[in-house]
Amino acid sequence: MFDKILIANRGEIALRVVRACREMGIASVAVHSTADSDAMHVRMADESICIGPPPSPASYLSMPAIISACEITGAQAIHPGYGFLSENATFVQMVEDHGLTFIGPSAEHIRLMGDKITAKETAKSLGIPVVPGSDGGVADMDTARRVAAEIGYPVIIKATAGGGGRGMKVAQDEAALEVAFRTARAEAKAAFGNDEVYLEKYLQRPRHIEIQVFGDGKGGAVHLGERDCSLQRRHQKVLEEAPGPVITPEQRARIGKTCADAMAQLGYSGAGTIEFLFEDGEFYFIEMNTRLQVEHPVTEAIYGVDLVREQIRVAAGEPMSFCQDDLSIRGHAIEARINAERLPNFTPCPGRITQYHAPGGLGVRMDAAIYDGYSIPPYYDSLIGKLIVHGRDRDEALARLRRALGELIVDGVDTTIPLFRALLEEPDILSGNYSIHWLERWLAEQQF
Repeated sequence: MFDKILIANRGEIALRVVRACREMGIASVAVHSTADSDAMHVRMADESICIGPPPSPASYLSMPAIISACEITGAQAIHPGYGFLSENATFVQMVEDHGLTFIGPSAEHIRLMGDKITAKETAKSLGIPVVPGSDGGVADMDTARRVAAEIGYPVIIKATAGGGGRGMKVAQDEAALEVAFRTARAEAKAAFGNDEVYLEKYLQRPRHIEIQVFGDGKGGAVHLGERDCSLQRRHQKVLEEAPGPVITPEQRARIGKTCADAMAQLGYSGAGTIEFLFEDGEFYFIEMNTRLQVEHPVTEAIYGVDLVREQIRVAAGEPMSFCQDDLSIRGHAIEARINAERLPNFTPCPGRITQYHAPGGLGVRMDAAIYDGYSIPPYYDSLIGKLIVHGRDRDEALARLRRALGELIVDGVDTTIPLFRALLEEPDILSGNYSIHWLERWLAEQQF
């Protein structure tokens, strides 16, 4: 087992890893920019080291700075959290070249799943169901028209190197295809430096269902059920729950086994998430995230496992502490992402927190790295905390979420707390009757 782990991240996920290290008796090293010198993860870690100025490219995305921090502190392994360098194959290779351990999958697997076309082809070869679409990149309008005619309208054009909804456009018919195609390519070029796109069938009212997988890197793998992440705004998740309200045990067992078998065949190591669109009882692969997810706590709640601890164990060469037969669902969990944003436009709202009170009680968990007097810097993501609730069933989880939101106080900045209070008044949310399009349509009618 490692003696010391460096955490190449910030905020609540860095604090989450610090806590796992402390439980395991492992020393932790927090890296930080000058803007984060008073951050909670810096205060809580055993050691801290400044790696640069506020802009991410000069600090949290600076590979030489992070490697140097390991050499200075004597850390043997790096946990990337999520975002930043967590899915950067070049960084993983650099970590390994310096005799360090990356707590996550191999550079090969990150590279394989990082390109959406390669990922789709790999998924298909492993028996994972995929959305009908082009076999690879679509280079010109003639090819786009032919593929669209074959799979049927509406279609969605996606950047192969995309993420966060950028480089994605929907064409309802042939007349709209050319504008959508050219716009998606232009956005992809501007955002990712790569204008390659591909086409897929656009599903009308799908849900976003993702399967949590975990591999030991030696041919063993399990699944830990699904999470429903259908409540989204501009392709960004807002609320997640597990298990999915509409997924049957038979569907879970079928898609879960397919995903676990695929990861075993790949020899995948650590945590990963395979994301699907789900419509009319069928799953369609969209992408794989080769890292820990923001919403991993809902899976931990219903399965009673510590995914971060398990990541560390497997990276150190130890076997997984559970097998598939050990895993069973207990109750229902929901996560609400609390962002420092001003409604109704979700404008980032950095500033000083004048009062913070975390909710508590049975079945309530608050993953946050804020405190009274903390100043939220303007340089990073607006996520400031995750409120996770767990109950014996979905109704109890919803009741706990309503109660916990009533206790949660974050003063001094605007947050998305009012959004969740309003959502819990909606019949569709209470019944679980929503698709990936529901939230944006609802928001268009609201006044905050």
